[in-house]
Amino acid sequence: MSAQQPTIVLVHGAFADSSSWNGVVDALQSHGHRVVAASNPLRGLSTDAEYVRQLVASVDGPVVLAGHSYGGAVISNAAKGLANVKALVYVAAFIPDEGESALTLAAEFPGSTLGEALRPVPVTLPDGSQVTDLYIEQGTFHQQFAADVPERTAVVMAATQRPVTDAALAESAAAPAWRDIPSWVLVATEDRNIPPQTQTFMAERARAKVVSVTASHAVSVSHPGDVARLIDEAARAAA
Repeated sequence: MSAQQPTIVLVHGAFADSSSWNGVVDALQSHGHRVVAASNPLRGLSTDAEYVRQLVASVDGPVVLAGHSYGGAVISNAAKGLANVKALVYVAAFIPDEGESALTLAAEFPGSTLGEALRPVPVTLPDGSQVTDLYIEQGTFHQQFAADVPERTAVVMAATQRPVTDAALAESAAAPAWRDIPSWVLVATEDRNIPPQTQTFMAERARAKVVSVTASHAVSVSHPGDVARLIDEAARAAA
């Protein structure tokens, strides 16, 4: 156990940004936690994980690392071998094992309607290489991503969403940190991106402590108190 309270590092997933954690940050800060919401690049799993890894390594003292959606895959890779990460929290998130990708896990059980809601945008980078950015169609964003969020809020989220590359979702994960670090999982039971059955399967495999919330994929926006309570529990266990 450490006398120093852990810093909470939050990692958003695809089709979102750091502001998706605002309600969670407010709740955690009101309980005295130091919080950092990382800006996940969403370009490739290994490079995104390295970015988060360097951020976490720069934090003085213990860390609780939390990831939403694709951010779960990122924290699983980023925390591997980092001695200051004391707990992992997965919020409606992917929890891949080595060799798995977000795409393979999303198809593990039926229920995801994300594929039909996506709009691909080919992009040529300055070096001449090409990537395909994926967005959720704004007209379907509310129903697909954030069905239990007020409509006006969902409209703004749709307009400000950050794309993820198709390569990031298809990239295989490295050896996961959850094999060595205690984990907590929030399962969103009304999730249309990652089927709840998939979330439960991954949580059980990781031998995580699990809570279920009747919520959409955007549970950090619609139920920030529930998310903050789970992170606080992990932080208290890590302290």
